[in-house]
This record gives sequence, structure tokens and C-alpha cells, in this order.
Amino acid sequence: MQTSALPDLAHTDAKPVHWLATATAMAAVVAAAGLLQPDAATATASASEHRVTQQHGGAPAAEAPDPAGVTYPLDCGAAGRTVAESATGDLDGDGGPETVAVVRCAAGSGTPPSGIYVVTQGNGAAPRVVATLVDPAQKLSVTDFTVRDGTVSATLLGYSSAAVPRCCPDELESAAWQWKGNAFVKTTAPAGSSASRNA
Repeated sequence: MQTSALPDLAHTDAKPVHWLATATAMAAVVAAAGLLQPDAATATASASEHRVTQQHGGAPAAEAPDPAGVTYPLDCGAAGRTVAESATGDLDGDGGPETVAVVRCAAGSGTPPSGIYVVTQGNGAAPRVVATLVDPAQKLSVTDFTVRDGTVSATLLGYSSAAVPRCCPDELESAAWQWKGNAFVKTTAPAGSSASRNA
């Protein structure tokens, strides 16, 4: 048998005490690594808070006014009013959202005329109507209502004469409103027509 020229290594003839010491040292390293790790939930929350601060410059985002708590210039008597549809968007470019609401009398049947109102809310103030885009006195119904990219759009259904039954509007107009300077400017196009005019 040939002998090795290398010196004997301690771990080649390890005793149980050596294995116990090695296991204890490894357990200590693993425990220390666990203590030094950041808590996952804290790390996620901190990252989210950082994103919110970056996006909003440290100020919380403004909330759009609630259309349900507004007094609308619409006389419905005992029937009361209903907000048929609403949508939000920054219409005047000031960074704060406005709410646009389609409101009509809460009639049990038929097609009551609708109004389209722009609602805003100052800091600490109650929400209020600042513009009427469609007055219920015009006796129009509103469909295809949207607010997108600072533009309010709707299809307006009306009647050519008082003889037309209130169930069946016979006039249709596509309308859009945009804030220009200090007022909302309406652009209309008859159905199926690409021509538009300022109103």
C-alpha cells in the first residue's frame, strides 16, 4: 500500500463533535441572514408609497365630486330626480377631476327629458353645478354618454314636433363639448354626417 505525500486532513477523520459544530455554525448563519432580510410587506408598502409620492408630488390625488349629493336646476315636483349616468375627467386641464352627470326626473314610465350637468367641488366645499350642457327644457333624451380626454360626448334624441309620441324620438344628433377659454363649446354633427358646426 502506498502512502500519500499529503498531510492528513482533519475532515477526513471527522468525529461527531465536528459535525455538530459545523451544523451549529450553519444554523447560526441561516438565522442571521433571516434576521437581516427586510419584511416583504414593508418593502412592498414602501415601494408603493414612493410611487404615489412621485406621481402626485406628495399630495393625495383629488377625488371627483359625487353626483348624488348635488342640487340640480331641475324641477321634478314630487317625482324626485335620478342620476341616470355619470362620468369623471379633467375637463378644464387644472389637474382636478370634474363629474359630468346625466340627470332626469324619476318618472315611472315614458322618456322624461334629461339634463347634462358639469359638477365641481372646491377644497372643503360641497359639490355644485358649474355648467349646464343640455337643459331639460330642450326635451332631449341622452344616450351614448362618455367623458374621454377632456371631451364630453353624447347622442341627443329629440322630437321634430309636439305631434311625435314621447316614446319615439325622431331626431338624433351627435354632440361633443370641450372647455375653451372660459366656457364649454358645443360641436354637433347630424347622424351619419361627418360635417360639424359650432353651436
